[in-house]
Amino acid sequence: MQRITILRPDDWHLHVRDGDVLNDIVPETSKVFHRAVIMPNLVPPVTSLEAAASYRERILAAVPSQHQFQPLMTLYLTQNTSLDLIRAAAKAPHIIGFKLYPAGATTNSAAGVTNVANMAEVFETMSECGVPLLVHGEVTEADVDIFDREKVFIDRYLRHLVEQHSRLKVVLEHITTAEAAQFVMAAREGVAATITPQHLLMNRNDLLVGGVRPHNFCLPVLKRRTHQEALQQAAVSGSSRFFLGTDSAPHSQSNKENACGCAGCYSAPAAIELYAEFFSRMNSLDKLENFASRFGAEFYGLPVNDSKITLVNESWQVPKTVQVAGQTFVPYWAGQELQWRLQI
Repeated sequence: MQRITILRPDDWHLHVRDGDVLNDIVPETSKVFHRAVIMPNLVPPVTSLEAAASYRERILAAVPSQHQFQPLMTLYLTQNTSLDLIRAAAKAPHIIGFKLYPAGATTNSAAGVTNVANMAEVFETMSECGVPLLVHGEVTEADVDIFDREKVFIDRYLRHLVEQHSRLKVVLEHITTAEAAQFVMAAREGVAATITPQHLLMNRNDLLVGGVRPHNFCLPVLKRRTHQEALQQAAVSGSSRFFLGTDSAPHSQSNKENACGCAGCYSAPAAIELYAEFFSRMNSLDKLENFASRFGAEFYGLPVNDSKITLVNESWQVPKTVQVAGQTFVPYWAGQELQWRLQI
């Protein structure tokens, strides 16, 4: 096969940051994707309709005139999110849902939820209003091993949440474990998951063997090969419960390569090509369009895109570095070859 044409995809989990960085980040996504769910973990977080509207306008201003792109905004759930805000968000056309970050789970999550068990009234109001809940599914207690945090969150909170609020749409974001894939596959209707390119193409050996590789560090962290294989099987299963969400999360090289480091893989410069690489390796290119372009839209009740993109079977190398707002960034898969290239 020399080329593949698919309906234009959407990215159901994306970070574009803000300020000067946003202006260089947005064009990378908008050249490929028609829509993207925008994460709200700015500083300060996006916790109001006014902040979301302002952020959306900044994103739209950064979209090149030749691109057609719709940012779908999320609001940052806190322990103090009001029921009135949820009701108002349900009527706001550009709000796609609320994002639950357990406090301290990932980048800029300090203002997140501190007690999931005490949020029942919030979740029930979201259910009544038809507002989806997007979940970063990890516990943050220090006594829980970092490789077990997703599984513990599912067992401790998510199973009960999904059962108690039977009409609530729930997306378990960037799943990383066999347990997460199994949970989503077996759950009631209205439960789905996004899967990132890094969790399909890598496991924790790619993070730790031969030295720590900071540009492969993300949260939830890469897991062992058996978990990677479970995600791979979920992605190619044809189940509409699993769909594309890059979790592309740009950080400068200087912030990634220091004593502390930071979590996030900047995959936007090669996002759809990375997914094509994975589906090609699995001899499942025929499954790419549904995963990238149909299942997410159908889950959220949005129309499937009618425009198309074409990928050609042409080897190319992802740049070792890119310049963003005058800073050096190292993209995910930097310096490595991909077998599929977007035809512009």
